[in-house]
Amino acid sequence: MIYATIMAGGAGTRFWPESRKRTPKQLLNLSGDRSMIQSTVDRLSGLCDSKNVLIVTNKVLVDAISEQLPDVPRESIIGEPAKRDTAPCVGLAAAWVAAQDPDATMVVMPADHVIGPDDVFQAAIQQAVDLVDQDPTRIVTFGIKPNYPAEVFGYIERSSDTTKDVKFPTFPVSRFREKPDAKTAQEFLDAGTFYWNSGIFVWKAKTILDALRKFEPEMAAHVDAIGAAIGKPNFADVLESEFCAIKGTSIDYAVMERYDNVLVIEAPYQWDDLGNWTAVPRQKGTDTDGNTLEGKHIAIKTENSIVRGDGQHLVVTVGMKDVIVIQTPDATLVANRNDEAAIKDVVAKLAELGWEEYL
Repeated sequence: MIYATIMAGGAGTRFWPESRKRTPKQLLNLSGDRSMIQSTVDRLSGLCDSKNVLIVTNKVLVDAISEQLPDVPRESIIGEPAKRDTAPCVGLAAAWVAAQDPDATMVVMPADHVIGPDDVFQAAIQQAVDLVDQDPTRIVTFGIKPNYPAEVFGYIERSSDTTKDVKFPTFPVSRFREKPDAKTAQEFLDAGTFYWNSGIFVWKAKTILDALRKFEPEMAAHVDAIGAAIGKPNFADVLESEFCAIKGTSIDYAVMERYDNVLVIEAPYQWDDLGNWTAVPRQKGTDTDGNTLEGKHIAIKTENSIVRGDGQHLVVTVGMKDVIVIQTPDATLVANRNDEAAIKDVVAKLAELGWEEYL
């Protein structure tokens, strides 16, 4: 049976001031009529039942996510007691899934990607499920064919061998590569054998748990202790103590870079990792002056700008070019569009000042 795990613990600091600790970007509407996590669950409709959807998130977000996803059982929304990166998140999810169905196939994905069309996405996932069914020791991931030399993504290098009898091009993975510098990213693009790492995986729950036991035995011991407590009265206490004791690391480092039997499917669907405000125009569109405007706004001599308000407060821009203006009830950001990376510095400064009400 297919179980879907959605990793929804990210902070989304590059989307400040809308993205906060209790309303991070996965709970925001940044691309359509639904929040990012709602769209992620919608994308799974027909592929797996809502009762087989597991959300792993920060414990402070459980109530907010449950409110947005009424069809997902409350007990299927697990709050991590501490931030420990993606490998412990995956281990926790696999332990939970294995407790429901020891032979389950897991689809693991982030909550904050924009993907479509849904039917093509589901067809690609089904191909991955079939490949895992054929060889349960396989791990299948999805690579995004790069169209520019991105430095912000990890990369997957494929081998020259082609998997036969599949609809979408599939290759054994040669190796995973860390986020490159500009020169290396260009080399990856020119080579034509590299994909952006989408962070979407398909595997048997048992397979990923066994891989963690092999490569990260200390982490796996804590995960196994959590798994043994699932369904028992002391589960919350065991989760708290055992999860907090884990030394966190990414699933790429813990398993993917060290596992031999990995296939990559060249993603046939459209994909966008909304990493910052400058990605929003790709989803929301622009006017004739290159602006993306939301909320109550008047733009005079304004070009190539992103302006977003709450709809109650009037925002007026005059003589502005290449700016980002984000208005919320208690904070307003005005930034140079070409220096958006500094928004993370704003969040760090707020923490340094102890202004927790703005985080």
